Amino acid sequence: MRRSAIASFAGLLLLAGAARGQFDIPRQPAGAALDKPLTQRWQVGVVIHATGGPSSDLFGTLPVPTDWPEQSVRVVAEDVSPLVSATTYRNLDGIRQMLFRIPRLPAGESAQALVTLEITKHSVLPPEAPQQLVIPRNAPREVRGYLGDSPQIEVRDAGIRRRANEIVQGKTCAWEEIEAIYDEVRNKIAYREGKEKGAAATLRDGFGNKHDVTSLFIALCRAHKVPARTVWVPDHVYAEFFLMDDQGVGRWYPCQVAGPRDFGGLSDNRLILQKGENITVPEERGAQRFVPEFLRGKGPGSPRVEFVRKLLPAE
Repeated sequence: MRRSAIASFAGLLLLAGAARGQFDIPRQPAGAALDKPLTQRWQVGVVIHATGGPSSDLFGTLPVPTDWPEQSVRVVAEDVSPLVSATTYRNLDGIRQMLFRIPRLPAGESAQALVTLEITKHSVLPPEAPQQLVIPRNAPREVRGYLGDSPQIEVRDAGIRRRANEIVQGKTCAWEEIEAIYDEVRNKIAYREGKEKGAAATLRDGFGNKHDVTSLFIALCRAHKVPARTVWVPDHVYAEFFLMDDQGVGRWYPCQVAGPRDFGGLSDNRLILQKGENITVPEERGAQRFVPEFLRGKGPGSPRVEFVRKLLPAE
Protein backbone atom coordinates (compact mmCIF):
# COMPACT_ATOMS: atom_id res chain seq x y z
CA MET A 1 0.00 0.00 0.00
CA ARG A 2 1.32 3.47 -0.83
CA ARG A 3 0.56 6.02 1.83
CA SER A 4 1.78 8.84 -0.41
CA ALA A 5 -0.79 7.90 -3.06
CA ILE A 6 -3.54 7.91 -0.44
CA ALA A 7 -2.44 11.31 0.82
CA SER A 8 -2.33 12.61 -2.75
CA PHE A 9 -5.87 11.40 -3.49
CA ALA A 10 -7.24 12.80 -0.22
CA GLY A 11 -5.51 16.13 -0.83
CA LEU A 12 -6.95 16.40 -4.31
CA LEU A 13 -10.43 15.71 -2.97
CA LEU A 14 -10.06 18.65 -0.57
CA LEU A 15 -8.66 20.95 -3.25
CA ALA A 16 -11.42 20.08 -5.70
CA GLY A 17 -14.11 20.64 -3.08
CA ALA A 18 -12.62 23.97 -2.11
CA ALA A 19 -12.42 25.03 -5.76
CA ARG A 20 -16.16 24.39 -6.18
CA GLY A 21 -16.98 26.00 -2.84
CA GLN A 22 -18.33 22.76 -1.43
CA PHE A 23 -16.41 23.11 1.82
CA ASP A 24 -17.73 26.60 2.44
CA ILE A 25 -21.17 26.84 4.01
CA PRO A 26 -23.08 29.16 1.69
CA ARG A 27 -26.58 30.28 2.58
CA GLN A 28 -29.05 27.97 0.93
CA PRO A 29 -32.55 28.89 -0.26
CA ALA A 30 -35.24 28.43 2.36
CA GLY A 31 -36.19 24.80 2.78
CA ALA A 32 -33.19 23.36 0.93
CA ALA A 33 -31.84 20.59 3.13
CA LEU A 34 -30.17 17.22 3.06
CA ASP A 35 -32.09 14.27 4.42
CA LYS A 36 -31.17 10.73 5.42
CA PRO A 37 -27.59 9.59 4.68
CA LEU A 38 -26.46 6.22 3.40
CA THR A 39 -22.80 5.27 3.91
CA GLN A 40 -21.21 2.54 1.80
CA ARG A 41 -17.74 1.36 0.90
CA TRP A 42 -16.83 1.02 -2.74
CA GLN A 43 -13.70 -0.24 -4.44
CA VAL A 44 -12.69 1.30 -7.76
CA GLY A 45 -9.61 0.84 -9.89
CA VAL A 46 -8.04 -1.48 -12.42
CA VAL A 47 -6.50 -4.97 -12.59
CA ILE A 48 -4.39 -5.85 -15.65
CA HIS A 49 -3.14 -9.32 -16.62
CA ALA A 50 -0.34 -9.74 -19.18
CA THR A 51 -1.55 -12.32 -21.69
CA GLY A 52 0.04 -13.35 -24.97
CA GLY A 53 3.41 -11.88 -23.98
CA PRO A 54 4.75 -8.79 -22.20
CA SER A 55 3.35 -5.28 -22.55
CA SER A 56 5.00 -1.92 -22.03
CA ASP A 57 4.20 1.78 -21.68
CA LEU A 58 0.73 1.08 -20.34
CA PHE A 59 -1.26 4.19 -19.53
CA GLY A 60 -4.87 4.30 -18.43
CA THR A 61 -7.59 6.37 -16.81
CA LEU A 62 -10.84 5.62 -15.04
CA PRO A 63 -13.51 7.78 -13.38
CA VAL A 64 -13.80 7.72 -9.58
CA PRO A 65 -16.55 9.22 -7.38
CA THR A 66 -15.90 12.63 -5.84
CA ASP A 67 -17.49 15.11 -3.44
CA TRP A 68 -20.75 16.90 -4.18
CA PRO A 69 -22.94 18.92 -1.80
CA GLU A 70 -25.04 15.80 -1.12
CA GLN A 71 -22.13 13.32 -1.28
CA SER A 72 -18.88 13.03 0.65
CA VAL A 73 -16.00 10.73 -0.28
CA ARG A 74 -13.30 9.53 2.11
CA VAL A 75 -10.27 7.48 1.11
CA VAL A 76 -9.98 4.35 3.27
CA ALA A 77 -7.20 2.37 1.58
CA GLU A 78 -5.24 2.01 -1.63
CA ASP A 79 -3.66 -1.13 -3.03
CA VAL A 80 -1.13 -0.41 -5.77
CA SER A 81 1.17 -3.07 -7.24
CA PRO A 82 4.95 -2.35 -7.39
CA LEU A 83 4.75 -2.63 -11.18
CA VAL A 84 2.59 0.49 -11.26
CA SER A 85 5.04 3.39 -11.41
CA ALA A 86 2.56 6.15 -10.62
CA THR A 87 -1.07 6.85 -9.78
CA THR A 88 -2.26 10.42 -9.99
CA TYR A 89 -5.63 12.15 -10.22
CA ARG A 90 -7.12 14.96 -12.25
CA ASN A 91 -10.36 16.90 -12.22
CA LEU A 92 -12.50 17.45 -15.26
CA ASP A 93 -15.80 19.29 -15.36
CA GLY A 94 -18.10 17.03 -13.37
CA ILE A 95 -15.80 14.07 -12.70
CA ARG A 96 -12.51 12.95 -11.16
CA GLN A 97 -10.20 10.52 -12.94
CA MET A 98 -7.49 8.18 -11.69
CA LEU A 99 -4.46 8.04 -14.00
CA PHE A 100 -2.03 5.12 -13.84
CA ARG A 101 1.18 4.09 -15.62
CA ILE A 102 2.91 0.72 -15.91
CA PRO A 103 6.31 0.90 -17.66
CA ARG A 104 6.53 -2.87 -18.21
CA LEU A 105 4.23 -5.78 -17.47
CA PRO A 106 6.06 -9.12 -17.97
CA ALA A 107 4.23 -12.05 -19.54
CA GLY A 108 2.09 -13.89 -17.00
CA GLU A 109 2.27 -11.06 -14.44
CA SER A 110 -0.58 -8.95 -13.10
CA ALA A 111 -0.73 -5.40 -11.78
CA GLN A 112 -3.44 -3.47 -10.00
CA ALA A 113 -4.30 -0.01 -8.77
CA LEU A 114 -7.30 -0.12 -6.45
CA VAL A 115 -8.70 2.44 -4.05
CA THR A 116 -11.33 1.83 -1.35
CA LEU A 117 -13.67 4.74 -0.71
CA GLU A 118 -16.19 5.39 2.03
CA ILE A 119 -19.02 7.28 0.38
CA THR A 120 -21.90 8.96 2.19
CA LYS A 121 -24.80 10.03 -0.01
CA HIS A 122 -27.74 12.02 1.36
CA SER A 123 -31.22 12.05 -0.01
CA VAL A 124 -32.46 15.60 -0.70
CA LEU A 125 -35.54 17.38 0.62
CA PRO A 126 -37.54 19.72 -1.64
CA PRO A 127 -37.61 23.44 -0.79
CA GLU A 128 -40.25 24.72 1.61
CA ALA A 129 -41.12 27.78 -0.50
CA PRO A 130 -40.57 26.82 -4.14
CA GLN A 131 -42.82 29.61 -5.44
CA GLN A 132 -40.15 32.14 -4.41
CA LEU A 133 -37.50 30.63 -6.69
CA VAL A 134 -36.73 32.22 -10.05
CA ILE A 135 -34.96 31.33 -13.29
CA PRO A 136 -31.49 32.95 -13.21
CA ARG A 137 -31.17 35.73 -15.76
CA ASN A 138 -27.45 36.08 -15.07
CA ALA A 139 -26.41 32.60 -14.02
CA PRO A 140 -22.97 32.01 -12.46
CA ARG A 141 -20.28 31.21 -15.01
CA GLU A 142 -19.99 27.57 -13.92
CA VAL A 143 -23.74 27.13 -14.48
CA ARG A 144 -24.05 28.74 -17.93
CA GLY A 145 -22.56 25.71 -19.65
CA TYR A 146 -25.74 23.82 -18.79
CA LEU A 147 -27.89 26.00 -21.06
CA GLY A 148 -26.65 24.91 -24.48
CA ASP A 149 -26.50 21.79 -26.59
CA SER A 150 -24.88 18.59 -25.30
CA PRO A 151 -24.54 15.19 -26.96
CA GLN A 152 -28.13 13.91 -27.43
CA ILE A 153 -29.55 17.09 -25.84
CA GLU A 154 -30.51 19.25 -28.83
CA VAL A 155 -31.60 22.51 -27.23
CA ARG A 156 -31.70 24.40 -30.54
CA ASP A 157 -34.03 21.87 -32.17
CA ALA A 158 -37.12 23.72 -33.40
CA GLY A 159 -39.52 21.09 -32.07
CA ILE A 160 -38.01 21.20 -28.60
CA ARG A 161 -38.05 24.99 -28.43
CA ARG A 162 -41.63 25.14 -29.65
CA ARG A 163 -42.82 22.50 -27.19
CA ALA A 164 -41.07 24.15 -24.26
CA ASN A 165 -42.90 27.42 -25.00
CA GLU A 166 -46.23 25.61 -25.23
CA ILE A 167 -45.82 23.70 -21.96
CA VAL A 168 -45.11 26.73 -19.75
CA GLN A 169 -48.04 28.83 -20.97
CA GLY A 170 -50.31 29.96 -18.12
CA LYS A 171 -47.96 28.99 -15.29
CA THR A 172 -47.46 31.56 -12.55
CA CYS A 173 -43.92 30.87 -11.34
CA ALA A 174 -40.69 29.17 -12.35
CA TRP A 175 -41.35 26.13 -10.18
CA GLU A 176 -44.74 25.52 -11.81
CA GLU A 177 -43.17 25.90 -15.26
CA ILE A 178 -40.46 23.33 -14.61
CA GLU A 179 -42.90 20.96 -12.92
CA ALA A 180 -45.15 21.25 -15.98
CA ILE A 181 -42.20 20.25 -18.19
CA TYR A 182 -41.46 17.36 -15.84
CA ASP A 183 -45.06 16.10 -15.86
CA GLU A 184 -45.31 16.54 -19.62
CA VAL A 185 -42.34 14.22 -20.18
CA ARG A 186 -43.50 11.68 -17.60
CA ASN A 187 -47.11 11.64 -18.79
CA LYS A 188 -46.76 12.08 -22.56
CA ILE A 189 -43.51 10.21 -23.34
CA ALA A 190 -43.65 6.43 -23.00
CA TYR A 191 -40.73 4.74 -21.24
CA ARG A 192 -39.29 1.91 -23.32
CA GLU A 193 -36.01 0.04 -23.23
CA GLY A 194 -33.90 0.39 -26.34
CA LYS A 195 -30.98 2.18 -27.93
CA GLU A 196 -30.39 5.79 -26.97
CA LYS A 197 -31.52 8.25 -29.63
CA GLY A 198 -31.50 11.68 -28.02
CA ALA A 199 -34.00 14.29 -26.90
CA ALA A 200 -35.27 15.48 -30.31
CA ALA A 201 -36.02 11.97 -31.58
CA THR A 202 -37.68 11.07 -28.29
CA LEU A 203 -40.02 14.06 -28.53
CA ARG A 204 -40.82 13.22 -32.14
CA ASP A 205 -41.39 9.47 -31.51
CA GLY A 206 -43.20 9.85 -28.18
CA PHE A 207 -41.07 7.22 -26.42
CA GLY A 208 -37.53 6.58 -25.24
CA ASN A 209 -35.37 4.84 -22.67
CA LYS A 210 -34.34 6.26 -19.26
CA HIS A 211 -31.50 8.27 -20.78
CA ASP A 212 -33.75 9.66 -23.52
CA VAL A 213 -36.59 10.83 -21.30
CA THR A 214 -34.10 12.44 -18.91
CA SER A 215 -32.35 14.13 -21.85
CA LEU A 216 -35.69 15.41 -23.16
CA PHE A 217 -36.56 16.97 -19.79
CA ILE A 218 -33.13 18.63 -19.69
CA ALA A 219 -33.45 19.88 -23.27
CA LEU A 220 -36.89 21.39 -22.60
CA CYS A 221 -35.60 23.09 -19.43
CA ARG A 222 -32.62 24.56 -21.26
CA ALA A 223 -34.85 25.75 -24.09
CA HIS A 224 -36.77 27.66 -21.39
CA LYS A 225 -33.48 29.20 -20.12
CA VAL A 226 -33.34 26.92 -17.07
CA PRO A 227 -29.89 25.36 -16.48
CA ALA A 228 -30.23 21.59 -16.23
CA ARG A 229 -27.90 18.58 -16.30
CA THR A 230 -27.67 14.81 -16.06
CA VAL A 231 -26.67 13.04 -12.84
CA TRP A 232 -25.20 9.57 -13.35
CA VAL A 233 -25.54 6.89 -10.66
CA PRO A 234 -24.96 3.12 -10.98
CA ASP A 235 -27.32 1.73 -13.66
CA HIS A 236 -29.46 4.87 -13.71
CA VAL A 237 -29.65 8.61 -14.41
CA TYR A 238 -31.71 11.49 -13.07
CA ALA A 239 -31.72 15.24 -13.67
CA GLU A 240 -31.00 18.47 -11.81
CA PHE A 241 -32.23 22.00 -12.57
CA PHE A 242 -30.86 25.28 -11.22
CA LEU A 243 -32.93 28.10 -9.69
CA MET A 244 -32.20 31.13 -7.51
CA ASP A 245 -33.99 32.56 -4.49
CA ASP A 246 -34.95 36.22 -4.03
CA GLN A 247 -31.50 36.96 -2.57
CA GLY A 248 -29.68 35.66 -5.62
CA VAL A 249 -28.53 32.42 -4.01
CA GLY A 250 -28.72 29.50 -6.43
CA ARG A 251 -29.03 25.76 -5.95
CA TRP A 252 -29.44 22.60 -8.00
CA TYR A 253 -32.71 20.72 -7.46
CA PRO A 254 -32.93 17.01 -8.38
CA CYS A 255 -35.78 15.21 -10.08
CA GLN A 256 -36.19 11.65 -11.26
CA VAL A 257 -37.76 11.57 -14.71
CA ALA A 258 -37.63 7.79 -15.19
CA GLY A 259 -38.76 6.04 -12.02
CA PRO A 260 -40.66 7.05 -8.88
CA ARG A 261 -42.01 10.60 -8.88
CA ASP A 262 -39.34 12.67 -7.13
CA PHE A 263 -39.45 16.35 -8.10
CA GLY A 264 -37.32 19.00 -6.37
CA GLY A 265 -36.12 16.46 -3.84
CA LEU A 266 -34.77 12.96 -4.17
CA SER A 267 -35.05 9.80 -2.08
CA ASP A 268 -32.39 7.98 -4.16
CA ASN A 269 -29.21 7.30 -2.13
CA ARG A 270 -27.13 5.74 -4.92
CA LEU A 271 -23.65 7.18 -5.22
CA ILE A 272 -23.02 9.89 -7.80
CA LEU A 273 -20.59 8.84 -10.52
CA GLN A 274 -20.70 11.98 -12.66
CA LYS A 275 -22.66 15.18 -13.19
CA GLY A 276 -23.06 16.63 -16.66
CA GLU A 277 -23.00 15.07 -20.12
CA ASN A 278 -20.70 17.29 -22.18
CA ILE A 279 -17.21 16.57 -20.90
CA THR A 280 -13.97 16.85 -22.86
CA VAL A 281 -11.36 14.18 -22.09
CA PRO A 282 -7.81 14.42 -23.50
CA GLU A 283 -7.72 10.73 -24.46
CA GLU A 284 -11.07 10.69 -26.26
CA ARG A 285 -12.37 12.41 -29.37
CA GLY A 286 -15.30 14.74 -29.00
CA ALA A 287 -17.42 15.55 -25.97
CA GLN A 288 -18.36 12.57 -23.80
CA ARG A 289 -21.78 11.98 -22.30
CA PHE A 290 -20.34 9.58 -19.74
CA VAL A 291 -16.56 9.48 -19.41
CA PRO A 292 -15.32 5.94 -20.13
CA GLU A 293 -12.33 3.96 -18.90
CA PHE A 294 -9.26 4.14 -21.11
CA LEU A 295 -6.13 2.02 -21.66
CA ARG A 296 -3.32 2.11 -24.19
CA GLY A 297 0.10 0.45 -24.42
CA LYS A 298 2.57 -1.43 -26.57
CA GLY A 299 2.82 -5.16 -27.37
CA PRO A 300 3.64 -7.81 -28.25
CA GLY A 301 1.23 -8.96 -25.54
CA SER A 302 -2.52 -8.38 -25.44
CA PRO A 303 -3.23 -7.44 -21.83
CA ARG A 304 -6.55 -8.39 -20.29
CA VAL A 305 -7.94 -5.48 -18.30
CA GLU A 306 -10.63 -5.45 -15.63
CA PHE A 307 -11.91 -2.04 -14.56
CA VAL A 308 -13.33 -2.35 -11.06
CA ARG A 309 -16.28 -0.55 -9.51
CA LYS A 310 -17.93 -2.68 -6.86
CA LEU A 311 -19.87 -2.25 -3.66
CA LEU A 312 -18.10 -3.89 -0.73
CA PRO A 313 -19.97 -5.87 1.95
CA ALA A 314 -20.98 -3.91 5.03
CA GLU A 315 -18.63 -4.42 7.96
